[in-house]
Amino acid sequence: MTETETSRTEEFDAPPLRRLRYFHGQMLGARDFQREQEYHREKLRLRMRCLLGYGVVCGLHVEPAPRDEDDCPPDTTAPPEESVAEDGAQPERTRRRAKVAITPGLAVDCDGDEVVVRGGCVIDLWKALPPDERDTDTVWIGVEYAERPVEPTRAVYNDGCADTSDCEFGWTEECHKVRVTGCEPPVDERCDTCCSPCEHKVLWLARIDCVDWYEPVRRDQIHMNVRRPFGRHLPTVITGINWIHGHTYTIDEAKALLGTQDEDGGLVVRFSADVRSDTLRPGVVELQVIEGGSGRNASTWYMGGAFAEPDAESDDCGEFTQGFRYRQTTRETLQDGDRLMITVRAAFILDRCCRPVDGTHVGGRVPTIDAEATPAAAHGGCHLPPSGIGPWTSGTGAGGDVFESWFFVKER
Repeated sequence: MTETETSRTEEFDAPPLRRLRYFHGQMLGARDFQREQEYHREKLRLRMRCLLGYGVVCGLHVEPAPRDEDDCPPDTTAPPEESVAEDGAQPERTRRRAKVAITPGLAVDCDGDEVVVRGGCVIDLWKALPPDERDTDTVWIGVEYAERPVEPTRAVYNDGCADTSDCEFGWTEECHKVRVTGCEPPVDERCDTCCSPCEHKVLWLARIDCVDWYEPVRRDQIHMNVRRPFGRHLPTVITGINWIHGHTYTIDEAKALLGTQDEDGGLVVRFSADVRSDTLRPGVVELQVIEGGSGRNASTWYMGGAFAEPDAESDDCGEFTQGFRYRQTTRETLQDGDRLMITVRAAFILDRCCRPVDGTHVGGRVPTIDAEATPAAAHGGCHLPPSGIGPWTSGTGAGGDVFESWFFVKER
């Protein structure tokens, strides 16, 4: 047997690629043409998942379902006693109203099959959720590639040796199924999505928190950042920082933020996935002070600092981390009118697959880690990234680059 005749290898997960070889006088049956179709389909799958990748291409947004007439809010002008039962008890909530709508769109699953949702559909979360997973108030919703036979056709000639009946479906329609689960879906941790086999074929679109089965789903309950954008791999990005980009802090606030006199302080950066702790080396983060104030200014100097977390010299330092804390190690203090430039060389920070963090600070819109307790930065427009799926993160999809941010200092 030659190398080209090997049906399957351990290094590459793909079926044998055999195409029909025609010759004069050859007798062909339905199975021969089906196998020829499978050959061309498998070639398309290989090109799709190995050259382009998989994920959500466009659309497939999850939104609150339009309200039914019975879901309209009660008439607040009616007397209170009209909404109370005769025995004085409040009416029971018996009709489940937790529904969402999926908009039309296109996705490609990890096998390379296109998932096309041509028209919007409304999903009753309670009915779609498996009965053994209904003891939760957090659910995930996704779509999966499916097929179904259509157009029944009566055979003109019935082969006595064939396993077909007199009437068969003449066509196969490619469609989709909606999946809802109450268990957190596993994350695809494969570094190479081309050669290794795919185990989880559902494309998850959104996570819905705090579901009340008897109340309509609100927009703020739907989080679509769980979806995978289309591509060969999912880049690691910066998802949060503990300072406000472009904000003006007082001198005391800047000291607390930099950890000048507090060992528990420092600048904190969070990533979307694990990064290698050994790539957080001196020089990756740089603090540059541009002096301001009245009179001559624009003199610059570098502020000394070091990684407080993870601590490379500590025995508790693991191989991977999802963030770091960088604090000032010198006693220099900032003055009124100074600007502190924060530079993170993301191209030198590697993730689990040894790919660089995608660190471009697009529009300066990476959110603060504790967004509720921190005043929001003033941004005009562009509340969501170009994909329409928030919140903002760093990155343009190219990987690497430099994360840049700054804040200003005033006396009080």
